[in-house]
Amino acid sequence: MGGVESDSTQIEVVRVFTDAAGRFGNPLGIARAEDVVGVDHQALAARAGYSETVVVDRPSGGRTRMRIYTPATELPFAGHPSVGAAWWLASVGEPVKVLDVPAGPVETEALDTGLTWVRARAEWTPNFAFDQFENLDDLLTLRPEDFTEGQHYVWTWVDEQRGAIRSRMFAPAMGIREDEATGAAAIALTALLRRGLIITQGAGSQLFTEWDSDGWVRLGGRVAPDHPVTV
Repeated sequence: MGGVESDSTQIEVVRVFTDAAGRFGNPLGIARAEDVVGVDHQALAARAGYSETVVVDRPSGGRTRMRIYTPATELPFAGHPSVGAAWWLASVGEPVKVLDVPAGPVETEALDTGLTWVRARAEWTPNFAFDQFENLDDLLTLRPEDFTEGQHYVWTWVDEQRGAIRSRMFAPAMGIREDEATGAAAIALTALLRRGLIITQGAGSQLFTEWDSDGWVRLGGRVAPDHPVTV
């Protein structure tokens, strides 16, 4: 989207997939579409520097349109922006049942447990290279510099019976050195394994998934507000 940019734009920020104490989580930048008319959305996301920044229309009839940008590219769907935007809209008194993203309609649900859930299909997600490690120590010693292209999701079982895993994600192709919490990859891995997962990613972020036999995956997590920023 081209256009003349203003000198600065204020965006809201939330942290998505925090732990139960509100720690960790992946920052998400949120801009209302009406506030960034004439602003290059891709350039805005690059300046913000978060793994994703979203531009959200004003909701109507319980749904809204949303565009998703990494620092380097626009995505048709992503998990942490969908969970984060659904929570944020509810927090400002504009809850929605559906987020319309380029990939398709993302249903949302907020539960009394404090988790916000979205429902999506694995084929909407980017193409990740999944690498399973046998040893947690080896996974933890990886560095972003080890990955020069593509998008790599590395993981290992912590408790296979419970579906608990530990993971990290490196995506230089998206302009992301290391992602703190990656909802789309969690959805894709859930579909690959055909089972629900309890995921600890990055420094300690927590993601939850449920597998549906018709090919849909539910993704849930906690969200916490952060401070607005001007970029």
